[in-house]
Amino acid sequence: MNFQAVTFEAAFGRADQLSRSDLPEIVFSGKSNVGKSSLINKLINRKALARVSATPGKTATINFFRLPSCRLVDLPGYGYAKVSQNEKNRWAKLMQGYFDAGRKIALVIQILDMRHEPTADDFDMINFLIERELPFLVVCTKSDKLNKTQFNQQSAYFQELFDEHEIEFIPFSSQNGFGLDVLKERITAAVEGSGE
Repeated sequence: MNFQAVTFEAAFGRADQLSRSDLPEIVFSGKSNVGKSSLINKLINRKALARVSATPGKTATINFFRLPSCRLVDLPGYGYAKVSQNEKNRWAKLMQGYFDAGRKIALVIQILDMRHEPTADDFDMINFLIERELPFLVVCTKSDKLNKTQFNQQSAYFQELFDEHEIEFIPFSSQNGFGLDVLKERITAAVEGSGE
């Protein structure tokens, strides 16, 4: 699968604007400032196709990127405290609308910061994915910020945390590309296995 044959397709701020789902969708979910845009840019080998924001909570739209065999779907980051209640409600409605629209979701990539335990919002999202029986895996970003001892400790922590539900997690670094090949393999397999 050629991840570099990618174009920005559209951004939608309301669920009723969403275009038809006619390709398998690889969905990226995570809290604000977790490194979601950096991960997408690393995956497609572009510097700034997915905009990296210095301000958490800035991405307020669902952004679609088109590949020949699938779409990458960048969901707005959640859990940023300084966003107004109105904005939080709009976000919740947008997310609900996306997941309720019967879209061709091949895989959800739930992104966590490897340095920290998941937040309540992270657990809410993971439980939502489990309840909906959506195919997903967890990518733990910023692994390059840990020394070897910390990396091993956090790996053991996440392994234990996700073992019960047989959830795969991939340590990842947008800086040095650690975990990138494994992630590409999982995405390719999900797209190929989606029957398209």
